[in-house]
Amino acid sequence: MKCDNIYLIGPMGAGKTTTGRQLAKALGLDFFDSDREIESLTGVDIPLIFEYEGEEGFRKREQQMIAALTLNSGIVLATGGGAVLRQENRQNLIDNGYVVFLECSINRQLERTEHDQNRPLLNTENPRQRLESLMHVREPLYRSCADIVVDTGQANRRNVVKEIVVAFRQYQKEVSGCK
Repeated sequence: MKCDNIYLIGPMGAGKTTTGRQLAKALGLDFFDSDREIESLTGVDIPLIFEYEGEEGFRKREQQMIAALTLNSGIVLATGGGAVLRQENRQNLIDNGYVVFLECSINRQLERTEHDQNRPLLNTENPRQRLESLMHVREPLYRSCADIVVDTGQANRRNVVKEIVVAFRQYQKEVSGCK
């Protein structure tokens, strides 16, 4: 059991990347974003992967990336919103670190993703309906592997980071073999 990694899960627009960067800085850890790492490795963006390989092809790449990244120690990892769909990913996250579910309302997700062209799953007539459908499937999975749930919808980002740091430090004290 690794107790020096933090993994951020949650829907698109919940603030995983922004929170993750600030969290890593606050704790002196390295930051990774699984989607950016996939793009860096493949040399193409996520929408292009979806276009050529479909969601299933992307999920396979995502699983390989998460498996590789969770081998590290001392990191904060922002995962893609659908990373929890695969049992292997959930297990890797649970087994190798502290899992934080960044919760966010559908309204807030819509506000935050409205102008983002890098969201292939939102290229639809009704983005709200798509987000609701995704949350219906994913929320129980987020909750099933989360050590803590933090609402990022209304909270100040600094307060979100503080809340996670306090909870993470407490977790490290409680888990045997941690600092």
